[in-house]
Amino acid sequence: MRPAVIAFLRATQQAGAIANHLRHRAAFDAILTPMRYWIAIGVAVWALAAAGTSAVAVAGVGPCLDSLAQKIPARSATAPDGRAFTQQIRDLTGDEREARIQHELLNGNIPNFLRRLVPVTMPQSGTNRPAVDIVLCVAPDYLAIGSDEDFLLIPMRLGTALMMAEAYGFMLPTPRIADAVYAQARAHFVPQPLPASDQMRSTDYYSRHNELISQQRTALGIVPGTLSAGDKKDMVLTNRLWSHLDRVAIYGWHRSDGTPIQTLSTVHGWHYADYSHGARLISTQVFVNGQSASIFDVLQNPRLAGSLSDDGVMLHAVDLIDTLSARAQAAIATVSPGLLRALP
Repeated sequence: MRPAVIAFLRATQQAGAIANHLRHRAAFDAILTPMRYWIAIGVAVWALAAAGTSAVAVAGVGPCLDSLAQKIPARSATAPDGRAFTQQIRDLTGDEREARIQHELLNGNIPNFLRRLVPVTMPQSGTNRPAVDIVLCVAPDYLAIGSDEDFLLIPMRLGTALMMAEAYGFMLPTPRIADAVYAQARAHFVPQPLPASDQMRSTDYYSRHNELISQQRTALGIVPGTLSAGDKKDMVLTNRLWSHLDRVAIYGWHRSDGTPIQTLSTVHGWHYADYSHGARLISTQVFVNGQSASIFDVLQNPRLAGSLSDDGVMLHAVDLIDTLSARAQAAIATVSPGLLRALP
């Protein structure tokens, strides 16, 4: 496909994301007529496409500027792509594989499109209260290792995901946020479960499922960087984890009608990760009525927390994240020094 065509497709999807964000603002429908709406989209597409492929590749959407992802290290030109990394961990399990995953993520070996955040407007919970506009900036897909052209959507333990998110300046979603991402996603994958077996946690299953998603992405014409959902379950934050610190919380894998295959579960132990799990980055900087705020402050605010979490106020969210991620660091510290020295 010619670069100009790719640029136009990406620009169209970026413009659509802008429109999707604006549609969720209360004043939008009252201000713009349908004719002016499509004129606005046309202008956005023209401006983005005219800037060329490179401009589209680095531009954030709406309030979600590239600076929100500035803590993510730049990807090295010599970093392994998705297929090469899959081969590196093919025969690894447990702490050794987790150490390799952490190493790549800490060194910024993620596709560039994951650094371009997309706005998601949270529907307000409850009634009889003044309208509050809360906009999150979310990664368009789940954490992956590799390049834009060749990447592996990588399952990992909850502690690892939280540790990486914290290092990048992000957090993981709540179930309510996961629902909002699915509802506002411009591309919806059809969930593709693999047969249940002991192999669910194997690298082979990670790779097989990634290939199924890749095939579906191609068939649906989804350009990486489009806000997408339905390809994985979410690892999530919930108050339930305070009473299950030795567990992982998972939720989602939405069907086409918006209902999740996986209801909120804390059945599995903290070390568990299988092919269906994904880690979606949510910026810790949010926008409340257009003003920048910390997502942790919002989660502690009795009037606002219900918009982000079905739990209402999230109890000591920062402490919960620190507690869970510390276990991931401790586990990797037990990996043999020989393996760690062998990491490139």
